Amino acid sequence: MTTAEKTSAMPKYTRKQVALAIIALSIGGFAVGVTEFAIMGLQLEAVQDLGITIPQAGLLISAYAVGVVIGAPILSILGARRERKSYAMLLLGVFILGHVLSFFAPNFETMLVARFLSGLPHGAYFAVAALMAAEMAGPTKRSRAIAVVMGGLAISNVLGVPVVTALGQQFGWRWMFISVIVLALITMAAVARYAPRQMPPAKATMRSEIMGLKNKRLWVGIMLAVVGFSGMFALYSYIAPVSTEITGFSESSLPWIVGLFGAGMVVGNFVGGWAADKSVLGTVVVAMGLVAVFMVLFAYTAHIPALMLIFLFLVGVSASALGPSMQTHLIDTAPDAPQLAASLHHSAFNAANALGALVGGQVIAADLGLRAPSYVGAFAAVLGVMVALYAIRLTRLMKTPRQAI
Repeated sequence: MTTAEKTSAMPKYTRKQVALAIIALSIGGFAVGVTEFAIMGLQLEAVQDLGITIPQAGLLISAYAVGVVIGAPILSILGARRERKSYAMLLLGVFILGHVLSFFAPNFETMLVARFLSGLPHGAYFAVAALMAAEMAGPTKRSRAIAVVMGGLAISNVLGVPVVTALGQQFGWRWMFISVIVLALITMAAVARYAPRQMPPAKATMRSEIMGLKNKRLWVGIMLAVVGFSGMFALYSYIAPVSTEITGFSESSLPWIVGLFGAGMVVGNFVGGWAADKSVLGTVVVAMGLVAVFMVLFAYTAHIPALMLIFLFLVGVSASALGPSMQTHLIDTAPDAPQLAASLHHSAFNAANALGALVGGQVIAADLGLRAPSYVGAFAAVLGVMVALYAIRLTRLMKTPRQAI
């Protein structure tokens, strides 16, 4: 082996550098998870502070999610040729600005705009962070590196969301935004200190990313994620009023209730990752089928505290198990546009967030009761199974390698 070959074979980064950089990026995922999910546990406080109804409070969830849906593909395409570390920092800056505006928003309308702005950089940040982590870890460890970055989002539901929910109940729900700003500033400092500069591949262009949108399988995958995840959000967006008004828990119990759901999401994330290695779309079919079953059981037993908690946990497990398989499937559908495909997973996830919160609010507003969103969510999961079966058929018709199915 020549000296040049030995040099090229050497790792670009030490193990310590990789670990510290990926942990720094994962803190950003933790911050994103807090702002996306903590507002659901603080919904009653938002209603009182802004003088709005519960369905209107659901629009605060939807506004953030719509920001993600719109921002993820646009900002990912615009950043296709940008140095990744500086672009991640820029996205975090926009994220912080949205939360500053949210904290000072004087009324409901301004809060909606601020939440929309906060959501714009969400998907693009995760896409850049995942690609940076994969590049640093190398081809043999890239999946584990991406899992750590994404793990920040899952862990936030166990640690961050309950703590911030309790903080918001004690000192005012707007302090959720201050907590997220602090986490984002810590992320910026850590990324600036530990993450290396990283240029995208020479072949990466805005045009190549845009061309990835022509893939039919990609759009079927997006529809699959939107329909599949919307059921979970139809339930979770209104977990606070269900817990207090139907199950009979006190508002002070909400932090550990949302923490239980978060624990289910963490378990589901790892179970889903293991299962997706066996069969990507097969995991989707099974997980969505279980989501439908557990949602019906949750709604039917919501007045029984122990059973309500058990089925809430199981909804979290089954719904979160969709994450790794859906991310893998979308990337597989657009190998020439990885940044766009990675970001569209978050667009689809948050389109489901907006759709679930909106539909759930509408059935409540129609006086169908607080259990109704869970039944609607179960129906959405059944539709998701049907779309997944079509995706399997489409994949086989296009003669994709068997392991991608």
